[in-house]
Amino acid sequence: MNVRRDEGRMTMALSLDKIFKPKSIAVVGASTKEGTIGYVMLNNLLRYNYQGQIYPINPKAESICNLKCYKSVLEVPGEIDLAVIVVSRDLVKPSLEECGQKGIKGIVTITAGFKEIGGEGIVKEAELMEVVRRYDMRMVGPNCYGQVNTDPAYSLNGTFSKLNPLRGKVAFLSQSGALGEVVLDYTNRLNLGISMFISIGNKADVSDIDVLKYWQDDPNTEVILLYMENIENAPEIIKISKEITHHKPILAVKAGRTESGARAISSHTGVLAGGDVGTGAFLEKCGIIRATSIDEMFDMAMGFSSQPLPKGDRIAVITNAGGPGILATDAIESLGLKMARFEKGTIEFLRANLLPMAAVNNPIDVIASGGPDAYAAATQAALSDPNVDGLIVVFVPPILVDHKAVISAVIDKVEKYANGKTVFSCLMGSPSGIAGTEDLIAHNIPVYAFPEGAARGMNAMWQYRNLRERPELLPVMFDVDRKSAREIVDAVFSSGRKVIMGPEAMSILGAYGIGIAESARIKTLSELDSALEKLHFPIVMKIDDPTVVHKTDMGGVILNIETKEAARAALETLRKKFAGERGRIVEVMIQEMIKGGYETIIGMSRDASVGALMMFGLGGVSVEIMKDVAFKVAPLNETEAAEMIRSVKGYRLLSGFRGAQPANIKILEAAILRLSQLTSDFPEIESFDVNPFIVKPTGEISVAVDARFMLKS
Repeated sequence: MNVRRDEGRMTMALSLDKIFKPKSIAVVGASTKEGTIGYVMLNNLLRYNYQGQIYPINPKAESICNLKCYKSVLEVPGEIDLAVIVVSRDLVKPSLEECGQKGIKGIVTITAGFKEIGGEGIVKEAELMEVVRRYDMRMVGPNCYGQVNTDPAYSLNGTFSKLNPLRGKVAFLSQSGALGEVVLDYTNRLNLGISMFISIGNKADVSDIDVLKYWQDDPNTEVILLYMENIENAPEIIKISKEITHHKPILAVKAGRTESGARAISSHTGVLAGGDVGTGAFLEKCGIIRATSIDEMFDMAMGFSSQPLPKGDRIAVITNAGGPGILATDAIESLGLKMARFEKGTIEFLRANLLPMAAVNNPIDVIASGGPDAYAAATQAALSDPNVDGLIVVFVPPILVDHKAVISAVIDKVEKYANGKTVFSCLMGSPSGIAGTEDLIAHNIPVYAFPEGAARGMNAMWQYRNLRERPELLPVMFDVDRKSAREIVDAVFSSGRKVIMGPEAMSILGAYGIGIAESARIKTLSELDSALEKLHFPIVMKIDDPTVVHKTDMGGVILNIETKEAARAALETLRKKFAGERGRIVEVMIQEMIKGGYETIIGMSRDASVGALMMFGLGGVSVEIMKDVAFKVAPLNETEAAEMIRSVKGYRLLSGFRGAQPANIKILEAAILRLSQLTSDFPEIESFDVNPFIVKPTGEISVAVDARFMLKS
């Protein structure tokens, strides 16, 4: 038992209990004027039956909403658990001081005008935090929308929303206050119940990490939804998310998927890691299921909150119209799920129980005239088939069919035959206007408006099952020569350089057990002659200049040099080309040419938000054009390295396409893991490319041919 971790979780629960489970609330800035935030906040507590004591605070009012009003929290008799602050910005700090003096430990600051506006607002927010820390309080906000706890023991709606969410199993955290009203409205329209909701605003004190820790052990929360605008303290988010997702799914939407503000990036990895790539790799590392929109996230949440996880990826579809069946099939297969193949007995049962015009293969089309009996037979058949893991029942309401009877028939067969299988419904048209919709919801069968939404929900649940069952391995640690690599890095720093390339870069790779092509750095003809005595022809000659990023593009690489005379001529060619342009002595690297094998690239780029991103793909000069690469957040374990290699389209080539000898995948995995270890050992390395790393078939030596390390400024 980890006593320290358990104590930390208990401390977090106690500190945020004052936010989510207060026994008494003071509304500082409560107003008599309807329509103001101060009035709506107070009225919501009353209107939605908050179970604790409520104290309006306003120095100019005697009573508000039939409640006695106090001039200050200091005048309130007894203890106050939570203060909701809705005063003007300049009054927030003195209000916090009074809350601290009163011994209030929970604060929700709705007021805006702080860090989010920059400049003076940053200073003002820092002043608030000085008060919060001095009195050992926990503060949500500022610039937030409030919080909700639908547990009937509290019935807390601490927002200024016009709506009160239904009670349910889904907790929602938003970094945006503006989304609060929209989200609460949307969940009600979807009949999706909420356990808790919070808008954390500027995160001056209470952060998304704090809330995740709080919800980790909340018995009323089974699914967690996140709307994220920025990522702070990525390692801690990864740690807590991995703990949570072993028993609760986390779904997230990350805003800002496009990159604004271009900056000069000098490595292949840096170019390819731009934009939204880091966020995707980070969420995957966390075990969080990513949605591209709020709408998609709720499609996913509906299934998680009501149905068991699918045991496999084989999905059956029942429909009464061809078009929706095709849409469902397209969505299922495009997401990587499979259309189930029915057993012979299933098809025979369907033929015997459906109209002759009905389609009995998957998707099952009972046709428009198919009523309750047809849907009952189709549902029974699909759920009884051992090749089916999940079922989507699509119903387009015809005029002459009893809608409610169809839905009742489906529910009856699901109750009898589902046996733990995942079942979704799709009522096309207006689900809220179709008789029987509420019966589906009452029986925990989620109702979607379109087949694509149901398919997304099913796929998210299948993804989560795979993530949850994947073994959690520790990063691999090799016996490496860290000391030699450290000496090279320190020497480069001391010289004022920021780029490591040529033989120095190759030596770092060698120190970490990466196979390297034999090479030498030279300036003169005599140095060339000496180096050639140790190398075997053919050789390659490359310009060795930190200002030349893409050597091939600038004519800085000469291949297939097979004689000493050709080598001397190549050196003169590079001297003339680059010395004339740069006015200094040219250094070049000569290297034995590697014949055959597969060119790959292994790289790393540090993302300011999520940390070190490892990259793998097919290498060579076309890597930025093809963009057939995979990213994961370092440090990596064996499973992650294997997944990177297998996730690129070029894996088919590496596997031995059309009779070619396959690459040594184990050597490739080891190279990725060794470079992941290098990334952790040297945080001062900003990025690197090993391009190409030529991987040969098993039994042959795989080597790095070129590498470049960029150091932090």
